[in-house]
Amino acid sequence: MPNNLEGKVAIVTGAGRGIGRGVAKLMAEEGASVVVCDLGGNVDGTGEDISVAQQVVNEITEAGGKAVACTESVVSMDGGEKIVQTAIDNFGRLDIVVTCAGILRDRMVFNMTEQEWDDVIAVHLKGTFTVVKHACILFRQQRSGRIITFSSESGLIGNSGQANYGAAKSGIAGFTKVVAKDMGRYGVTANSIAPRATTRMIGSIPDSAAEIRARGGVASLSGEGAEAGNIRDLDPDGVAPFVCYLATDYAGNINGQTFLVYGDTISLVSQPRPERAIWNETGHWEMDEISERARNYLTAGIPNPAPAQ
Repeated sequence: MPNNLEGKVAIVTGAGRGIGRGVAKLMAEEGASVVVCDLGGNVDGTGEDISVAQQVVNEITEAGGKAVACTESVVSMDGGEKIVQTAIDNFGRLDIVVTCAGILRDRMVFNMTEQEWDDVIAVHLKGTFTVVKHACILFRQQRSGRIITFSSESGLIGNSGQANYGAAKSGIAGFTKVVAKDMGRYGVTANSIAPRATTRMIGSIPDSAAEIRARGGVASLSGEGAEAGNIRDLDPDGVAPFVCYLATDYAGNINGQTFLVYGDTISLVSQPRPERAIWNETGHWEMDEISERARNYLTAGIPNPAPAQ
């Protein structure tokens, strides 16, 4: 009988569908009591359906697990606090936070509206902060906790038509590294997942954006185009086992890392580090000098991810 998370209490946002649903169900199978948090909205963030979270709860409880539904929004500080409080009210503690909630409003940057920008940033980036911040208040006091956030290759390497989404996901990766340093001294870990999976989000990417990405030859972390990498055939439940591993005691020393997870592959993503440098003895660059040395060394051979047609 699986029991790697026996006695733990977890919050999973965006747990009504897709990757979050798989994470919530596997955590329950592993013995955790789970707060299934989901508004049940459309992929663009509009609408809501409270039955979506409850359906997952029903599946968990029918299988012998423990779960409760929560339909609070992650976009406000009050909502984030209430989500955390739901765990305390129903299960008496909190040990794990997984932030899968997200929406898409894809559009080329020159056509993107302020509302499309604000809504995506609010759900992904602020929505990660609102829950994690309130969880960290408890984690600091109890000197333990696991935080698993969700970044994306769009934020790590860039995808056409996703300026809002990419900015949010890059922000989440950076946010997670900072939380890891803030909370590590209290026995808390924070790590991030960049997943590939077939979800409603993938299905909603406009064909024009996918075509532009393919034409531009935007490469994934593995060196293959994300759209060309059979991303539409990857089971979202395949991400859950590694998320659950990061939530266990076995991963107590894994902190501040980002992992690419899809199918049968789990990769540790390298941290940004200086790759090459130029310098001079005077401490001040003249344009003719920097032009020559940058052209011949610093920027030599760097490919353009989207060359002019």
